Amino acid sequence: MRFHIIIAAVFWCGHVDTRKIRGISSSYKRFYKERKSFLCIDGSKIIPFEQVNDDYCDCEDGSDEPGTSACPRGRFYCTNLGFRPHYIPSSRVNDGICDCCDASDEYNSHARCQNSCWNLGQREREYVEGQMRTLDEGLRLKQQLIEEGVLLWREKQAQLRELQQVAEDLQVKLEDHRRKKNDADRLKEETLKALEAGDSGGQYSSVSSIFQLLDSNKDGSITVEEVQDKVAFIQDEERVLSVDEAVSLLGDQQTDLTNFQHNLWDILRRGDSVKIKDTHGAPGSLVGEDPHLKAADRAVEWEATNLKKVEEAYETVNMEISDLQKKLAMDYGTDWEFLFLNSQCYKLKVYEYTYTLCPFNQVTQKSTAGVEVSLGKWGMWAETPKNQYSQMVYENGEPCWQGGSRSTTVTLTCGTETALRSVKEPSKCQYIMDFQTPVACQPVLKQRGIHSEL
Repeated sequence: MRFHIIIAAVFWCGHVDTRKIRGISSSYKRFYKERKSFLCIDGSKIIPFEQVNDDYCDCEDGSDEPGTSACPRGRFYCTNLGFRPHYIPSSRVNDGICDCCDASDEYNSHARCQNSCWNLGQREREYVEGQMRTLDEGLRLKQQLIEEGVLLWREKQAQLRELQQVAEDLQVKLEDHRRKKNDADRLKEETLKALEAGDSGGQYSSVSSIFQLLDSNKDGSITVEEVQDKVAFIQDEERVLSVDEAVSLLGDQQTDLTNFQHNLWDILRRGDSVKIKDTHGAPGSLVGEDPHLKAADRAVEWEATNLKKVEEAYETVNMEISDLQKKLAMDYGTDWEFLFLNSQCYKLKVYEYTYTLCPFNQVTQKSTAGVEVSLGKWGMWAETPKNQYSQMVYENGEPCWQGGSRSTTVTLTCGTETALRSVKEPSKCQYIMDFQTPVACQPVLKQRGIHSEL
């Protein structure tokens, strides 16, 4: 049997005073205007209005008992004037525990709840005001960084153009030095061939030049010993000439330039019996002592050195161009606001590890023992529905012992300083970082007030 307690008060005007409907928000009051009947909000049933908040659940959606704990699916609305309003399960109404800061949920219990909404609201207002100050300062700093980013972008573009011009100039120099090196090599080869052939008509193998080669002590004459030291039979180059053989070639014990032309020089020119030792120009060889050949060697070395310098400069410039092009190809935000992070690194020590985040490059972890591990290399921006530039993904770090590779997701949050704030490893070899920076600040609408309805 169901018992209803109906409390009525008749005023002098003859109207019935409607009782206060607890646990409803202002937006739902239109459903609870007192009349003869009440329609459950889900439209499932019509009941007499006096059965609203009578501590008996009539509606399946619990809408007839917003102010009691009778309905398992019911919700009680905490008005919480001065703080944030919210709903609690109706089962918590009058359970002896204060859930609403305005104590409205314990209107008929032994609990002595104090209204703490004003204090809570004051603290939250102070917190929100602090957040708004941080946001305002962050947005101001962000604008500065955007301006710096635009200037830096233009500088990088200008630097790229300059490097490309330098590369073009070096390309011209490179071709010129290659030509000079080839000319020097060809000149040396011609000099060597002329010496080997003993061509007296050639400017590089004259009588005087060969005479100077054989005259080791430069006393103006060639002796038997000098001939033995520098001349050999073609058929038996390793054998040292005897004294008699040397005298026979010289025509005497020693000879000057004039007599040299009429004996040994003629024999050397024929090239059918003797030759100057080691005519292939090995280190220390006699041919290598020819002044024209030495000049040709020096020219080759000089051009080779110059060519190497230009090649190294050309390679260095092209590496700089490639590196700069890669940097400029990255997405630094719509206004290049994130460009300043490039080439920067930020550290944070967590227990025995030091974590280093180098935006657009890599993330590393270094132990106190000095062992450094890659936690990922720059991959991409992880777009979220609200913000395209709120998360960075670093992937393909060092292999994890469980398989796969280490990776890191960096969440960017608004702040007045640029710093790495926290590092966590929620799952094995998968890291998350909180990175605070002014460029992560986004303009938002001012809050209407903490006491507004949620």
